[in-house]
Amino acid sequence: MENEGLDERAEEALAILMENFWVLRAVEPDVYQQVRHREHVIKRYVTEKLGFTLIIHQHFIKLEKIPVEPKQWMGIQAFQEPMDYAIFCCGLAFTERRSVDDQFLLSELTEDIADMYPGEFSLNWTNYQHRKSLVRALKQLVDLHLIKAVDGDIELFAMNEEQEVLYEVTVYARYFMRSYPDDLFQYETMDEILESEWQRHQGDERRKRVYRRLFLSPVIHRSEGEDSDFAYIRNYRNRLREDIEAHTPFRLEVFKNAAMLMLDEKKQRYTLFPDQKGVMDVVLHLSAILRENVQKDFINDLGEWKLMMSEWESLLEKLQKKYQRGWSKQYRDMTITQLRHELITYLVEWELMEYDRHSGVVVIKSALPRMVGEYPKDYQAREGEESVQ
Repeated sequence: MENEGLDERAEEALAILMENFWVLRAVEPDVYQQVRHREHVIKRYVTEKLGFTLIIHQHFIKLEKIPVEPKQWMGIQAFQEPMDYAIFCCGLAFTERRSVDDQFLLSELTEDIADMYPGEFSLNWTNYQHRKSLVRALKQLVDLHLIKAVDGDIELFAMNEEQEVLYEVTVYARYFMRSYPDDLFQYETMDEILESEWQRHQGDERRKRVYRRLFLSPVIHRSEGEDSDFAYIRNYRNRLREDIEAHTPFRLEVFKNAAMLMLDEKKQRYTLFPDQKGVMDVVLHLSAILRENVQKDFINDLGEWKLMMSEWESLLEKLQKKYQRGWSKQYRDMTITQLRHELITYLVEWELMEYDRHSGVVVIKSALPRMVGEYPKDYQAREGEESVQ
């Protein structure tokens, strides 16, 4: 049973679970049934290898994906500030006290949220920024199907605090929060919550940590000192590669300072690097510039290249000069400052760069120069022909 692989339908079902918060039967009945038909083999794999819990409910299916280390990109991307999360949690608390299909007005919700809000200052719905934060939080509650709008438009509330919306609590509101081994009030820090996750995985924690990091992170970089996770990958790479290829479409690649899962074929079901965003062309061209200009004497033992801001901007100037003619108009027209900000934001999110705002030091991680993009050799000739025409 250890070496039993997943068939194509099971691989697809696992991808759906990995990429989505949950699958709702009423919203995607065919997808729900697809996962149900393969639930036993999927459950065995995610339990044994990653230690994840697969919840099968008559209304939904959910794979609880707990990371080894939370990353910025794992948050709710539509949220812009901590207030959004606090209001969102207050909204969850509000729905907890309501019955399924219970209807309520926005004014009831805002009054309750204002009473519960834990911030250092009180919420004031005459404040535009507070209203916008509420709008973002409520739109997320709707997008997750925890509540549904019966009448009215929440966007109008951003312009006028007197606007009303009628909402209804859904059956899913009870199941958004995961259960914890102890009462949440017994935890004082986020680290304590994460540590409690491993209490039920004693004996095979290392393997599950490695699997979680491989599947939930773009890349695993070797860290300074004794890195037991990376050592495990290096020592058991063949066994890991065989198992991962038998159960998923991924292929394990292990280098001196980095390990990552790769896809030989583009699978739209997964969130992948490189993706379809316009900045991706710029990133791949940047990798080519890095390879051309790398100074090996300045590469540390982890394969990292540390650059001062002036050195980083010098590389970006070379990047623009050589490649920008083929970029989309948005990136062709960017100043060095704009391009610098765009690339830092994107690469930090993909864990291919570190950036210290205080010192201005940029750290290029070892995996970035491994992914390079170039124009076809006849690109300039064809570009010249088009300009003549």
